[in-house]
Amino acid sequence: MSEWDGEHVLVTGGASFIGSHLVEDLVAEGADVRVADDLSSGEPVNLAAVEDEIELLEGNLKRMSFAEEATEGIDTVFHLAADHGGRGYISNYPANCATNMALDNVVYEAAVNNGVDRISFASSACTYPTDIQQERQRLREDMVSFDERGGAYADEVYGWAKLMGERSLMAYERQYDIDASMVRIFTAYGPRENETHAIVALMAKAYAGQDPFRIWGDGEQTRNFTYVKDITRALRLAAENVTDATPVNAGISRYVTINEAVEHIFDHLDWEPEDIDYMTDKPVGVRHRAADTTRAEELLGWEPEYTVEEGIRKTLDWYVDARDEDYVRENLETLLHER
Repeated sequence: MSEWDGEHVLVTGGASFIGSHLVEDLVAEGADVRVADDLSSGEPVNLAAVEDEIELLEGNLKRMSFAEEATEGIDTVFHLAADHGGRGYISNYPANCATNMALDNVVYEAAVNNGVDRISFASSACTYPTDIQQERQRLREDMVSFDERGGAYADEVYGWAKLMGERSLMAYERQYDIDASMVRIFTAYGPRENETHAIVALMAKAYAGQDPFRIWGDGEQTRNFTYVKDITRALRLAAENVTDATPVNAGISRYVTINEAVEHIFDHLDWEPEDIDYMTDKPVGVRHRAADTTRAEELLGWEPEYTVEEGIRKTLDWYVDARDEDYVRENLETLLHER
């Protein structure tokens, strides 16, 4: 029998890209799932496969009344709700991202008030100091410290908000003895992700036949693109195995350049542009990012199952099936910048 069989679970942000995949996984494991989402970036259609097996509440989790309604009768909260987007979004809308600090604390307080047993927080690789990501070194969880002067130097306001979400959850775990876990998600991608994020943005440009093809930066910046089903498995395993708010990375350890990811997309579409325009004036974030997954392997028994090539193929197949080519071409700029 699954640990989730009969468990009453709330997934905040559950109509979103990652959240909807997690909801499907939990339903398959026998959980009784409730989703709370304001549908600002999530969509009910993302939950179509399980819509008859879940409860969907629409509302703003920054309001305590709604957060308490959402957490009532719940055993486990997976807290994924956040105002976020790709690099362009978090650079252009820092105040929006700052509201996550209020959101997190309202959800935690409501969960404690309703006697929730455990909270699993979807954190981010943006919590890591930006100055150590200019050279290639895999990021370990202990590279963020709340106990040393200068131990935190997060990536833009979004990263600071996620870091404060971690710190707040640690405080709730300590004061209220609630089981707590947190997963630092590294560059997730997959079906249902929107075009403000790197991989799907690149797919949209290629699908629309953009030529010259625009790449932000010189294309040699690296990320460890991690397929969504590997992320959702890490979230479940963390909730099952971690109780003391120890942060755990979920990401591949392989450095993948943007240029390499683009080549995989071109190959699978059997298309390539005549020219590439490298837009070095655009925000690209840190130079290199990849995860050290030692702690995930030791505490969770987790390691990625999907290769980058396989994940891009699955995601691109979904994208081509889900999006009309003419619509993408006509609305490309809007899709790339508005979540």
